[in-house]
Amino acid sequence: MLFNRHGFSEVSIDTVMAEAGLTRGGFYNHFRNKNELYAEAVASFLNGRGKEWRDEAGVDPINGGPQSVKDMIESYLSARHLGDLEGQCPMIALPSDVARATPDVRAAYESLLRAMIWLFENNLTDQGDKRSKAVGLAALCVGGMVLSRTLDDAELAEEVREVSKSTALGQVETSNEPGDEPSLF
Repeated sequence: MLFNRHGFSEVSIDTVMAEAGLTRGGFYNHFRNKNELYAEAVASFLNGRGKEWRDEAGVDPINGGPQSVKDMIESYLSARHLGDLEGQCPMIALPSDVARATPDVRAAYESLLRAMIWLFENNLTDQGDKRSKAVGLAALCVGGMVLSRTLDDAELAEEVREVSKSTALGQVETSNEPGDEPSLF
């Protein structure tokens, strides 16, 4: 994704069209302006590269249960995801650009966060406030990766990513099997 690689301000319509092998005039047959394209690029991640990435990780957003939450966390906070600059989730790659973007771009970005929160909330089975836990897990995942991506000190970046991952994983209860309850005797 050009926006992941270069950021919003560095990507021109001419650059987009050259990458697509089309002329500038063709752009306006599909989009009114670059912001509209940007919103579409952010929104398309969920069912494009994001879906591929969830499928590769074995994440079932609807019926996966706590194991899918753990699989999502493991994959999202992986070194592989951090290194995938072009296919990286826009929530990691573009937060500063999105904060300064138009409302439609911010809405597309927000929809990604809402989808992640929903995936976590839908698949958590432990008691308590699943919504709060889901929001916290999403914040750990995205925040851990954003910080890891921006640090020059590779050792510190790895530490932030790994601690974020282990903290998030520690919040997910996966065992509801009979006999897994702690013994009282």
